[in-house]
Amino acid sequence: METHISVRLLHSFEELTLVQELEGMVWEADHPLPIHQTITAVKNGGIVLGAYDEDKLVGFQYSFAGFDGKKAYLCSHTLGIHTDYRKCGIGEMLKRAQRDEAIKKGYDLITWTYDPLETVNANLNIKKLGAICSQYIENCYGEMPDSLNAGIPSDRLLAEWWIISDHVAETLGHNGGAQVTVTDCSTVIKVNINDQGYPVPVETITSLTTKDVRLLVPVPAFYQNIKGHDLSLALSWRMATRSVFTHYFQQGWQVVGFIKNEVAEHEKTSSVHYYVMEKNK
Repeated sequence: METHISVRLLHSFEELTLVQELEGMVWEADHPLPIHQTITAVKNGGIVLGAYDEDKLVGFQYSFAGFDGKKAYLCSHTLGIHTDYRKCGIGEMLKRAQRDEAIKKGYDLITWTYDPLETVNANLNIKKLGAICSQYIENCYGEMPDSLNAGIPSDRLLAEWWIISDHVAETLGHNGGAQVTVTDCSTVIKVNINDQGYPVPVETITSLTTKDVRLLVPVPAFYQNIKGHDLSLALSWRMATRSVFTHYFQQGWQVVGFIKNEVAEHEKTSSVHYYVMEKNK
């Protein structure tokens, strides 16, 4: 599909009504965000961005002002893309525009949560944008009934996007920052392939030697595919990754990179991608 996408700030009731309608479509939600909330957020340090194909809203990003008692930051809450416009790079366009607008408002940090097993999001957040993670939140939103989350605890990584840092500038300027290969690192989840061709976590590793400077956390390349075929295996992946992320974050490690393997058609069900972790300096 050939598209000519533009991104702009949204302010009006009419614009935010379109955002609400698109949100309901993307998540099949009966109760999307009320307009009185988004319009109030926009007037008080928040940002709503819309991606347009000519005059049609095809994507949006909603953020509100956050404060933890010490520091103000922008809390990035939702980003949705119309199903007909997926894989067009619109998510990255919206995040880059969000960064530009946040800098204008004086922010240096944007935070959001995402499911660490959703590798499309990981590739955007970590590899393309340069966010880092050092906090794991178990069952962050409780039981979620939507099609992406039903039946699995809603664990999340907290992404921290330090938008004026050298790390982010390098990542954005060089399409993913410095390259790391699998052979450079120690893998902390051992994986086998089962009879159905799916990757299975068989052992988590929490003891390392002092020579380990980078760690790899494998995650299935197509988690929703696994979830649709074998919910117990999907839950095993949730528990295995929860165990290693929680352990290594407590030991001072942080997620700094993501390796997305090129996957051949016949390898799609068995493939894994990798988070890259380094000791926090």
